[in-house]
Amino acid sequence: MSSKKPTSSASQNGATGAKKLGARHKARKRAVDFLFEAEARNVDPVNLTTERIELARGDDTIAPVSDYTRTLIEGVAENLDRLDGVIADHLKDWTLTRLPAVDRAILRVAVWELFHATDVPPVVAVDEAVELAKQLSTDDSPGFVNGVLGQIVLVAPQVRAAAAAVSSRTQAEATDETPVDVEQ
Repeated sequence: MSSKKPTSSASQNGATGAKKLGARHKARKRAVDFLFEAEARNVDPVNLTTERIELARGDDTIAPVSDYTRTLIEGVAENLDRLDGVIADHLKDWTLTRLPAVDRAILRVAVWELFHATDVPPVVAVDEAVELAKQLSTDDSPGFVNGVLGQIVLVAPQVRAAAAAVSSRTQAEATDETPVDVEQ
């Protein structure tokens, strides 16, 4: 009996770094690219993503934007202030504005995944962010990103639990049809 793990089609075709070629990795990279571009151009990342989706529909030479890329962009944009606050709170001897823009984008995607993507194990979110830093940023960035996320990953379970509790309470309130008189 073989103990070999199943291989992806990329590794079966002899591609190196097959892990980096997965659909989710490509979606994360594209999200980082869009967030970086949106910040550089001072435009809304959701609008930029929507424009790219429309461009891809009309032009076969433009790669389509995956649903997961869109989910990441919308999630980061919707939670930007909170994500930036968490990242800033875990920086040592740095400020968020001093970080390279690509590192900010990578950290935002990773922290959003840590807090909101329940189908992404924390180790995968951190691993993917480090890989993106290796590909897209400075030589020091992978270690830096890993260090910051290594601290944030410790609070992620509490953040997810709190979000689930708020969501449950909101759903319970939505099903309660008793009007509340706020003016007394």
